[in-house]
Amino acid sequence: MSEKFQAIVIGGGPGGYVCAIRLAQLGFKTACIESRGTLGGTCLNIGCIPSKSLLNLSEEFHKVKNLSSKGIEIGEVKLNLQKMMKSKEKAVTILTKGVEFLLKKNKVTYFKGTGSFKTKNEILIKDEKNNETLVEADNIIIATGSVPVSLPNIEFDEEVIISSTGALKLGKVPNKMVVVGGGYIGLEMGSVWSRLGTEVHVIEFLDHITPGMDKEISTEFMKILKKQGINFHMQHKVEKIEKKKGGATVSSKDKNGNKKDFDCNVVLISVGRKPNTSGLNLEKIGIELDDKKRIKTDSSFKTNLDNIYAIGDVITGPMLAHKAEDEGVAAAENIAGQSGHVNYDTIPGVIYTTPEVACIGKTEEQLKEKKIKYKIGKFSFMANSRAKAIDDAEGFVKILADEKTDKVLGAHLIGPHAGELIAEIGIAMEFGASSEDIARTCHAHPTFSEAVKEAALSVEKRAIHS
Repeated sequence: MSEKFQAIVIGGGPGGYVCAIRLAQLGFKTACIESRGTLGGTCLNIGCIPSKSLLNLSEEFHKVKNLSSKGIEIGEVKLNLQKMMKSKEKAVTILTKGVEFLLKKNKVTYFKGTGSFKTKNEILIKDEKNNETLVEADNIIIATGSVPVSLPNIEFDEEVIISSTGALKLGKVPNKMVVVGGGYIGLEMGSVWSRLGTEVHVIEFLDHITPGMDKEISTEFMKILKKQGINFHMQHKVEKIEKKKGGATVSSKDKNGNKKDFDCNVVLISVGRKPNTSGLNLEKIGIELDDKKRIKTDSSFKTNLDNIYAIGDVITGPMLAHKAEDEGVAAAENIAGQSGHVNYDTIPGVIYTTPEVACIGKTEEQLKEKKIKYKIGKFSFMANSRAKAIDDAEGFVKILADEKTDKVLGAHLIGPHAGELIAEIGIAMEFGASSEDIARTCHAHPTFSEAVKEAALSVEKRAIHS
């Protein structure tokens, strides 16, 4: 006999557990299935949270080592990598346990195991001991996330050839690391190990890092990372990776066909992620996929089967935890007959390096492509009193506004606390604000957020402090 629910969510990551909680709040008898053994998905277990912990700890280590230049003498600074990793794991454990508590608090039934479709209403759950449980529901939401992609014919061993998962668990600081791919994840993890003493080389196929980001920000970002000691090899294609004693050799070719080999201890392959749909038995029930193996959905997150929905990394759109969360809430509300909606024009993206990089809305390149006329407002953190006072003044704020209406179309930041500052612009864009609306809003002094106000003033060439 199977246990009956009104809704079942497959996947306990940011999209899945949020969706399950929202369904329970809306009065549905809900279950959540997670194969990992702990909730929170990639984000909490092997992604956002542990990487941010290591980014913060490595930055603290770097700061302390350089405090003498600020007049604070503290003697020799030593790295204890094992303690640092334990601190990271502690943060992960607290947060994953917290999610489990939230499911319990909201009366969501939590199943540990791998779920697969038996029919369009039935899910077979296998736990780690191969015990089987059959559950059924009127509505099923697929939220199984994504997994790292490797290069053709190259497999992760998570020791020498590693994904982001392995980069979070290295037992010692490598002398030399090659990062294949100049995107968000590679640059974050490269920054961590660079600050801890590793010589880092980034190999990128394109002529710029962070594909899809505003080019001006991307250029400034690479300039700053170079200054921090990270080496870049642009327009290089990796041809093969050969493991050897003590590491690997990465063979590449530049745009002119010249070959270049890199000897290293560790290779971090960071070339993207793919939807995690294997083992779900989607073909058995006839769920349609697109050409990138993502689940096809309509605007309400419904698949081609009326009672099955999909959210997060398994569908189209940026593979971001906060995007999945918003989709989880919207899907739950749609199932309840409400009008759940996600505004994809106001989903921010953040890179948590030092300095941070954040973006929202359209880039200059996208506006030019769409032939939309726009105005630019820019303000440097070098002219921001708070940033100068604490010697953290690299970067700038850039706001793009419609030439006629002054409506904010996008914003791109590189600098201190950019990931927090972008939220103000997100709210402004949700309300259809103009750059003048931001400019005329009183900002506390001295704060980093004043740089946002000054950039908004700069749209009409009336910044005060530049």
